[in-house]
Amino acid sequence: MSNSSSITEFLLLAFAHTRELQLLHFWLFLGISLAALLGNGLIITAIACDHHLHTPMYFFLLNLSLLDLGSISTTLPKAMHNSLWDKRDISYLGCATQFCFFYFCSSAEFSLLTIMAYDRYVAICKPLHYGTLLGSRACVHMAATVLVSVFVYAVLHTANTFSLPLCKGNALHQFFCEIPQILKLSCSHSYLSEVGLIMVSVCFAFGCFVFIVVSYVQIFRAVLRIPSEQGRHKTFSMCLPHLAVVSLFISTAMFAHLKPPSISSPSLDLVVSFLYSVVPPAVNPLIYSMRNQEIKKALRKLITRCYSEAMNCSSSS
Repeated sequence: MSNSSSITEFLLLAFAHTRELQLLHFWLFLGISLAALLGNGLIITAIACDHHLHTPMYFFLLNLSLLDLGSISTTLPKAMHNSLWDKRDISYLGCATQFCFFYFCSSAEFSLLTIMAYDRYVAICKPLHYGTLLGSRACVHMAATVLVSVFVYAVLHTANTFSLPLCKGNALHQFFCEIPQILKLSCSHSYLSEVGLIMVSVCFAFGCFVFIVVSYVQIFRAVLRIPSEQGRHKTFSMCLPHLAVVSLFISTAMFAHLKPPSISSPSLDLVVSFLYSVVPPAVNPLIYSMRNQEIKKALRKLITRCYSEAMNCSSSS
């Protein structure tokens, strides 16, 4: 038996125990990290450099890409380090930091997805009021409010979680630090305050989910009233990437946290947590750029400009 005052590090769950598989996992994580960095970096650069994309929808998409980078940068580097050097440990402070920033990024991302649903609702159902309801100042205020409030809540949640006395060792059955694994180590009588915070988080997430569903019900009703099939297709294409990202985010998170205990196992939990914490940040740029002609056009202009500048530099030298 141990308590939190004597714990200086936690032991994370290893993906594999053979050296060959550990190195394979390292290269897999490295490839995913580079893909996420490239995809989100291109979207951020394209939106920042193309003035045609300085609209509310792409402003929120830029912030979403920044959060995707933050989320995947919170979990994968430590997993890569442990796989490469055959380790499992993470310091107490490192675990708390990882916990805080992952909670912040995932919560802020879901909040931004909710705001983006409101953006699509106003653009399709109330187009004449779009400039009034979603002006540049309003967008900045909404994004800033979400980021600041979620960060403060994440810090408070982290402080409360890591102030719990830990009586059941220091082994986490997960490849990164998250709430359920920390609670499993706490004394059975000590985590009631944390349960209250978790219920607040669940209510907030459920409220966001209901808001997104109601927004899309109104959007689909408006789309079905459009007389031309081409108009319906064009309008629905505006919402499809956002709807796909929301579905991926919610489905992976719900399966990870609401799956029946009867099918739970360490290996399955590891795979599921990898799906909801790593796959969405890496796949989101592909989803948003696949059917978005404006993003594709901006990326082509960006790549062409970079290629031309590189050729000019090489010819001048």
